[in-house]
Parts: sequence; C-alpha cells; structure tokens
Amino acid sequence: MADARLVGLHRLARMALEVELAELRAAARRKEASLAALETLSQLAQATPDLSPAAAGLAALRYQRWADLRRAELNTRLAKQTAEWMEARDKAAHAFGRTEALSRLAARNAPRKPRD
Repeated sequence: MADARLVGLHRLARMALEVELAELRAAARRKEASLAALETLSQLAQATPDLSPAAAGLAALRYQRWADLRRAELNTRLAKQTAEWMEARDKAAHAFGRTEALSRLAARNAPRKPRD
C-alpha cells in the first residue's frame, strides 16, 4: 500500500516538475524577447538615412528621445521578467529536488530481486 502511494506521489512530483520547467522556459523566452528589443534599439540608433545634416541631427534627437523612453520601459519590464524568471527557476529547482527525493525513496523501498 505504501509503495503504491509512493509511486503515485512520484508521478505527481514529476508532473509538477514538468509544469515548473515549462513556466521556467516561458519566463526565459519573455526575458530574452525584452533583451532582444533592447538590442534592436541600439542597432537602430546607428542607422542613418540619407538626409541633410540638419535633418539628420533633428531626426537623431527625436529618435533618441523616443528610444530613451522605450529603453526605460523595456528595462522596467526586464527587471520584472528577471524576478519572475528567478522565481520560476527556484520553483523548478524545488520541484526537481522533491522529484529526486521521491525517486530515491521509491527505489529504496522497491522490492529487491533475490540473488542467484
């Protein structure tokens, strides 16, 4: 009876681990998307269209103002996503530890085959 319950607990722990790992992957993807958006802002700032020097300077100033606001928004989002990723990582690590502990416990309690 106890062995069946232990096996059931182990199955539940594995399912919980899969859920936590899926959330960790999703959090990592969200974080990477924000990092990519920040990188794109830096790359766009280097592109200069064929404009007169005065128009190019004005366009650069307007872009920089917009980019600074966007960068601030992205940095705020990235900070939140990093915290979410760290929390998801901790939950996944906890779920992994629980799964491993139950796996070892189940292996220790498994019926042993007689030696020849």
